[in-house]
Amino acid sequence: MAFDMMGMMSKVKELQDKMQSAQAQLQHLTATGEAGGGLVKATANGHRTLTKLEIDPSLLTPEDRDMLPDLIVAAVNKALEAVAEQARQELQRQTSGLMPNIPGLDLGSFGA
Repeated sequence: MAFDMMGMMSKVKELQDKMQSAQAQLQHLTATGEAGGGLVKATANGHRTLTKLEIDPSLLTPEDRDMLPDLIVAAVNKALEAVAEQARQELQRQTSGLMPNIPGLDLGSFGA
């Protein structure tokens, strides 16, 4: 069986093009994470950038000052995890059939 270098290079180029296209689409993905029963909401985009942070005014009291940072961190982390999963699925969908299924290959790392 002869090694088809030109065919392989064509596949690599096609994969690169698809990855660039998919990465451009990631900016349109968004996910929101909530904490404190929805009192804190964080929204992130597919480039794992925080785009919005909502804090219920009821939390802006001296009594809640110590709890508020924990709720913000929790909401942001939930949003980032959710959008990272969406990005991984989108990249996988965009490149489906172009690469062999290689165990341990993480396409999510291409989303940032």
